[in-house]
Amino acid sequence: MPDALRLALGTLTAIRVPAPRTVDRRTSGRAMLLAPFVGTLLALLAGVVIAAVRIFATAERPASTVDLLAAVLGITVLALLTRGLHLDGLADLADATGVKGVGDAARERRLAVMREPAVGAFGVAAMVLTVLLQVTALTECSVAHYGTVALLTAVTSSRLAATWACTVGVPSARPEGLGALVSGSVSRRAALAVTVVVLLGAAALGRFDDDGTLQMSGTLVVAALVALAVGWFVRRRAERLLGGVTGDVLGAIIELATAAALVTTAIGADLDLSHLVLTW
Repeated sequence: MPDALRLALGTLTAIRVPAPRTVDRRTSGRAMLLAPFVGTLLALLAGVVIAAVRIFATAERPASTVDLLAAVLGITVLALLTRGLHLDGLADLADATGVKGVGDAARERRLAVMREPAVGAFGVAAMVLTVLLQVTALTECSVAHYGTVALLTAVTSSRLAATWACTVGVPSARPEGLGALVSGSVSRRAALAVTVVVLLGAAALGRFDDDGTLQMSGTLVVAALVALAVGWFVRRRAERLLGGVTGDVLGAIIELATAAALVTTAIGADLDLSHLVLTW
């Protein structure tokens, strides 16, 4: 197994793999380019659980109840497969935003807060609200019979947002840690190439959906773009507050971008977003 794949799986999932033989900037960059495809794998595993709930659900249960249970279990599986590290990163970044002040002193206090193992009120609120958004939006997508493609698009594009947060020019907030290892390690040209693949994949998923309409393809592409926009916003916010990215920032990007993509799909599937994609 290539070192980049070992690093991607070992860092972004709870899947046990041998440790990379060499970890350098080149390996780190390649690992982050693989992040969206690692997301696809995670979404497929969660999708198996969701499908199993539907298959074994009794006929007496209301369909909406089954879809809610399936969505809760699907999001839970994602959390388990990532050891909850992305949610922890979201909580840490949320707590850091509660530190007031400007300048280097405030920045150091925020970084110190993120190192603390305890979770504050901001962190709890961020985790609860984000998971609620993910579960509710996935349930809505499942009720409308496009839950699988919505989950695949959201989880893949959220990891793509993390890839973009590691492109050349993005600083690390600390001289050590995951952020220092991966920040600036991905070329923009390579990130753009992977983005094209992900967007084409989202469009194809829409065509392979039960309805197979251009509207569904357009919705999934827009959802992926919204995930990237949210990731960009969080990364810029982190640069202003912390001076750069950390592993926690990448986790926050992943969780918030996943929620954004699911919400966009849940809302956008009832609208005709295909003309937006064609115009773009």
